[in-house]
Amino acid sequence: MLFETELAKPTPLRAAVRAAYRMDETACVEARLREADLAPEAIARIEATARRLVTRVRRERVRAGGVDAILHEYELSSDEGVVLMCLAEALLRIPDAATADRLIADRIGGADWRRHLGKSGSMFVNAATWALMLSGGLLATDGADARRDWSVVLRRLIARLGAPVIRRATVQAMRLMSRQFVMGRTMADALARARPMERRGYVYSYDMLGEAAWTMADADRYFDAYAHAIEAIGQDSAGRGVIDGPGVSVKLSALHPRYEFAQSARVMGELMPRLKRLAEMSKAVDISFTIDAEEADRLDLSLDLIEAVSGDPALAGWDGLGLAVQAYQKRAAPVIDWLADMARRHRRRLMVRLVKGAYWDSEIKQAQLAGLDGYPVFTRKAATDVSYIACVRRLRRAADAIYPMFATHNANSLATILELAGDDRDFEFQRLHGMGEALYDQVVGPKALGHRCRIYGPVGEHEDLLPYLARRLLENGSNTSFVNRIVDRATPIAEVAASPIARVAALPEKPHPGIPLPADLFGAARRNSRGLDATDPAVLAPLKPAMERAAAQGWRAGPMGEGMSSAGPEREVRDPADRRRVVGRVVAATPELARLALAAARRAQPGWDATPAADRAAVLERAAGLYETHGPELMALAVREAGKTLPDALAELREAVDFLRYYAARARVDLGAGGEPGAATFGGRGVFACISPWNFPLAIFTGQVAAALAAGNAVLAKPAEQTPLMAARAVRLMHQAGVPPEVLYLLPGDGPSVGGALVADPAIDGVAFTGSTATARAICRALAGRDGPLAPLIAETGGQNAMIVDSSALNEQVTRDVLASAFQSAGQRCSALRVLFVQEDVADRLLDMLAGAMAELRVGDPALVSTDVGPVIDAAAQAMLEAHAARLAGEGRLLYQTPLPALPEDGTYFAPRAYQIDSIDRLDREVFGPILHVVRYRADRLDAVIDAINRTGYGLTFGIHSRIDSTVGHVLGRVRIGNAYVNRNQIGAVVGVQPFGGEGLSGT
Repeated sequence: MLFETELAKPTPLRAAVRAAYRMDETACVEARLREADLAPEAIARIEATARRLVTRVRRERVRAGGVDAILHEYELSSDEGVVLMCLAEALLRIPDAATADRLIADRIGGADWRRHLGKSGSMFVNAATWALMLSGGLLATDGADARRDWSVVLRRLIARLGAPVIRRATVQAMRLMSRQFVMGRTMADALARARPMERRGYVYSYDMLGEAAWTMADADRYFDAYAHAIEAIGQDSAGRGVIDGPGVSVKLSALHPRYEFAQSARVMGELMPRLKRLAEMSKAVDISFTIDAEEADRLDLSLDLIEAVSGDPALAGWDGLGLAVQAYQKRAAPVIDWLADMARRHRRRLMVRLVKGAYWDSEIKQAQLAGLDGYPVFTRKAATDVSYIACVRRLRRAADAIYPMFATHNANSLATILELAGDDRDFEFQRLHGMGEALYDQVVGPKALGHRCRIYGPVGEHEDLLPYLARRLLENGSNTSFVNRIVDRATPIAEVAASPIARVAALPEKPHPGIPLPADLFGAARRNSRGLDATDPAVLAPLKPAMERAAAQGWRAGPMGEGMSSAGPEREVRDPADRRRVVGRVVAATPELARLALAAARRAQPGWDATPAADRAAVLERAAGLYETHGPELMALAVREAGKTLPDALAELREAVDFLRYYAARARVDLGAGGEPGAATFGGRGVFACISPWNFPLAIFTGQVAAALAAGNAVLAKPAEQTPLMAARAVRLMHQAGVPPEVLYLLPGDGPSVGGALVADPAIDGVAFTGSTATARAICRALAGRDGPLAPLIAETGGQNAMIVDSSALNEQVTRDVLASAFQSAGQRCSALRVLFVQEDVADRLLDMLAGAMAELRVGDPALVSTDVGPVIDAAAQAMLEAHAARLAGEGRLLYQTPLPALPEDGTYFAPRAYQIDSIDRLDREVFGPILHVVRYRADRLDAVIDAINRTGYGLTFGIHSRIDSTVGHVLGRVRIGNAYVNRNQIGAVVGVQPFGGEGLSGT
């Protein structure tokens, strides 16, 4: 389970790197402060140097250009800055004029471009502003044209020419600005453009634009681009060597579509040879070859790759191999120690680029979503600056093994490096193309301080620029960023130049108080569910044996609760990944047992309802804690009984924990402050039958039960026939937490015998159901046909869930979301994407990317981290999907089918596939599994698409990919989709507030 082979035991230095990932932030900051500590006189000299640098930058601002000028003039705190980023991110890749015109009208008409005209010292910024002002004026509706000024006549002239001129002006503005971010569209352009800066003493490291490969074809294209760049750079270098000549920077994610920890075996077997080949090519022409840093969850894998390349005998004697280290990561300092040790072992001098880091926002958000114990990065910018200084000192101490390359635009960081270096010149600075020119002109070349500086120069087409541009804008476009503050005369020079060491040391709280730990994300209301870092071998190592023990113990389930008996014939529960494997055994409840349980629950319910809400909430919170304590068992059951992959099993566990805590919190709030007697305005209704599905055997099961219990109801829980073992374990834990056995019963069995008996009994006061629409309708009819009071039904049923993608969407984002929604959990989610509507202008390219990404999916044993798609739940589901695929073979066109490897014949596997069909009307029911239906549409037929979606009669979930707010608003205003709602008069105060299973709530 988890891995085909055992994990290698890490060396002490590598273990230290992994430990720093989990290190408390306060302790980490204090450790970096101790290492960065400087004498007061040194800090005074550093600040004086920084003040001189900043003063000169501000004096030279009048001639400043490039990215600095753009970011200062259009900071992201302004409306125009946000508009600019949205336009730059989308406009140049939209192929059709109609969508481009809608984006322009949507974005620029309300912006005040006039106030920026002539304000910048950059000719390019002013030219771009002029184009945007004209377009914005044409689209404005605030009467601005009535003002008589020098631009009115021009605007009116262009207005008579129409939308094409507006579009052309806006596109030209974007091209002018994008040129400031890239060296050239080809290597020849970039090398030629570099000549003037090289004459001033700069050198370059060139990078091929593009963030990541989603398909192997993308990876091949990037590899060829890097190979061509290495050849061209080598010719241009003409033997200058790895330090004095230009070099290349590469992104590992561009060289393989599955560059991720879960695919380590593929990465080492497939990406590694590519990386070595590029390094060998760089060695042959004697240029530097630097591997860029990426997201934190890839660091451990990247170090494996670095070590393998560094130790390759074919690269011995070459000191051009390098990589980037991110100072904002808590692991940065121990990584440097590990790199120095590795370089010494391999008898090479490694080039190390020290950067601050470019993914801070996403690292914070991903850690919160994953429920990690802490953050991989520092939460304060000043702490990152301190870490940078500490890393500078470590790099200098390892000068025998490391050639340091200090990448920074921060004047104090630069001044600190100069102070620590003294007369030493055995290092280089680095900066981004278009940024920091006025700062580094004071440092580089014989007329300045004589230090080296390498410029990171992106090369590529406008389409590939967009993700890079968005990251640069987010990274540096804030009005609090150093790039802006250094030229902002409203910020005192002393403040800009001040050392971060004293500031951080004086902080009473080292982590940022406005950024709670992931566990505290919801404040006092409830604790976030705990996740685990599935990219950290130190976390996975103990999980593996725990899950294996749980999977092997032989689980049993049967009727549970006060007075229940588990005697009777047993049925085997088998693993859908391999039906030869018995997971456990179950004894089914009988209709008679169901009646006995119902009678006992009715007697016990008033006492439970009278229990203070705070006490009921405390029981649910204890159950949440037990779920987390027994997490490996519950995950093992999800894998072996329900066929869930490891990420899905973890998500299932966390969602169940969230349900318990969420409904506990709602009970406290809705049923009285702190559960004070007499404060509640609602009580429990009575006894609820909770009928849950197999696709979320823990989360939806727990959500239904927890909601009803929190509101003061007793519960008879009937799990799906396929997954009774998980339900039994959950009920045992809830009983252990304090839910009385006479209040919560487990009644496993088939639908007609157990579920049907419960629903038909007039003593049942309500039903919570998740499952098929047909079964929900049958329950509705059964409830309506009973004598006595009407009982509420809270139902979540299937959905013909659709997504609309227009031509302004980014294909990479669409592909990522489609893969997750259509094929994660083997497509066995009520909320899974079933029908993808793609605007025909971008359909070919998007569908090619989707097919290529589907080819990289791995179908197999869900117990392995490398598996993306596990089996479907049983043979009946498999047969249904095969029959539907056979039908689509005649009615549609197969776009792609993911290949199946050699798998157990007794496993119920079904290959993910995508079909193009002509209309959603061909689908008369939901097909529950990994089949995606694709429909092309014309941009002018958007309303017809919405009408077709609405005609299906399903309204569970819906998605839209568009950069155009007016389009999004129009679609959401017309499409009929389900929403969570509160029905306080039926089930008390809680049930109905949050969709069961987190997938949406649909009444039947």
